[in-house]
Amino acid sequence: MVIKQRHDVSQALKDAQSARDAGVGMSGENRLAGFLDGAVLGAWLKEAGVAWSDTEAAKEVVKRKMMSGEFSKFRVWEGSF
Repeated sequence: MVIKQRHDVSQALKDAQSARDAGVGMSGENRLAGFLDGAVLGAWLKEAGVAWSDTEAAKEVVKRKMMSGEFSKFRVWEGSF
C-alpha cells in the first residue's frame, strides 16, 4: 500500500504575491519575510530532524529554507534576515 499526502500551498503563494504587489511589510523596523504554510513547515522540520518544540533550531531551518532560491515565491521582503 502506498499513501500519498498532498497539500495545496497555492493560498500561501497568492498571499505572498498580493503582499509584494501591495508593498506590505517592506518598510519599518519589522519586515514581513514571507508566508509559510504549516504543512510546508512541518515537512521542513521533519526533513531537518528538528522537533516543533525546538524553536531556535526551527528558526534556523526556516531562515535557511526561506533564503534559498528554491522557495523564493514564499518571500515578501527580499532582504536578508
